[in-house]
Amino acid sequence: MEERKFTDQELVRRQKLQELKDLGIDPFGQRFDVTAYTSDIRKNYSDKTAEELEESKPAVSIAGRIVAKRRKGKVCFMNLLDRDGKIQLYIKKDTVGEDVYELVKKSDLGDIIGIDGEVFMTHTGELTVRVEKYTHLTKALRPLPEKFHGLTDTEERFRRRYVDLIMNDEARKVAFMRPKIVRSIQHYLDDKGYTEVETPIMNSILGGAAAKPFITHFNALDKDFYLRIATELNLKRLIVGGMDAVYEIGRLFRNEGMDRTHNPEFTTIEVYKAFSDLEGMMDLTEGIIANAAMTVNGTYDVEYKGHSISLAPGFKRISMVDAIKEKTGVDFGEQKTFEEAKKLAEEHGIEVEPHFAYGHIVNAFFEKYVEETIVEPTFVYGHPIEISPLAKKNLQDPRFTQRFELFICGNEYANAFTELNDPDDQYERFANQLKEKELGNDEANEMDMDYVEALEYGLPPTGGMGMGIDRLVMLLTGQETIREVILFPHMKNK
Repeated sequence: MEERKFTDQELVRRQKLQELKDLGIDPFGQRFDVTAYTSDIRKNYSDKTAEELEESKPAVSIAGRIVAKRRKGKVCFMNLLDRDGKIQLYIKKDTVGEDVYELVKKSDLGDIIGIDGEVFMTHTGELTVRVEKYTHLTKALRPLPEKFHGLTDTEERFRRRYVDLIMNDEARKVAFMRPKIVRSIQHYLDDKGYTEVETPIMNSILGGAAAKPFITHFNALDKDFYLRIATELNLKRLIVGGMDAVYEIGRLFRNEGMDRTHNPEFTTIEVYKAFSDLEGMMDLTEGIIANAAMTVNGTYDVEYKGHSISLAPGFKRISMVDAIKEKTGVDFGEQKTFEEAKKLAEEHGIEVEPHFAYGHIVNAFFEKYVEETIVEPTFVYGHPIEISPLAKKNLQDPRFTQRFELFICGNEYANAFTELNDPDDQYERFANQLKEKELGNDEANEMDMDYVEALEYGLPPTGGMGMGIDRLVMLLTGQETIREVILFPHMKNK
């Protein structure tokens, strides 16, 4: 077992811990009834004059952490941090009594206290609580980081998020904004008649997306299962069952790399609507994002990665082949042989992998020459069939599908289809995925015969869309790394 070692500061705090015990005070406290948070105090009393407050003497009970302290003789000022922010405390020895004032003097930054007092306005116009009763609640045995710098090591901020939330106003703001964004999506879809559902996280068959899975062992069945890489197939089974319009907000797991926009455990929403299609999903996606922006920020306009962007409905729409043609002059909409496409790839510095077909080359062109150039919200549609095993074919050109991805500032935010509902076509697509797996594509789907059988009962024409919640939160809070919007991101070993 690792031996605990304490710094000089920590030893002093532990001495104070013992002194509290000697005084009969529980260093780790009991229940304290809070009647107000700092936001309530500011909302209710910021517009009052000093005279009005002195006359009404509004009483509050608040609790939080000491984050600043300055004492002069028989008076002590503290800053208390609670869930919503900071407020100043005014503690007078003559009011709280000599014994309690000794507790105040011995308190440390980071200690958690409860306060009963009255709200007043100082001569400098600062809302303050005049302390009438001071209650020690929890002794902090480790000192907080130096207040002006907090945790300067970014890696340490994410490893010790609890300290980051104490010291970093921006981290705390993001932590509270994220659930508001999720709620806005739920309310938007609920109001449109969608039903929120839950589907299994462990699946016996790999499907619903192209990704490397996490594998776990199910002891009761003595069989390996996958942590889900998508919720798609089970949600479409519910459409077959007649639920008409469903969505799920949940965790997905992909055993891949970590970078500024990827965490192996992440959150998405997937939405499916019977009798809708690609156009319907474009309208719905615009609505979800625009509503979230207006709900949490009060505006459609955001500043992101140095760009001013509007999230108002009316996003640009362009086909993948037209987007490639705009950037490279190569027109993959024309009929070309695989050999012609391969030659173009070689001329443009694109490596053709063993499992590549025509559509893979088209997608490689898009990823290399187009994706990172997109700034304004743009729906890119018409993906090749080889990379879209669950999307319906384009009736005019069966090389491509009724699929779109939404890009903003070079990042993908959503992926949607007019869903493939022909069971025989779906069977063939799964079979082709198995061939790709044999050729070395370890992200290819497996054959899901139960899903094919579900389609044989009849999936109505359906629109479906998946969106990354983490990236949407990044966009709406101005964060450029996914670790800022996940409370406990996965980290490499120290």
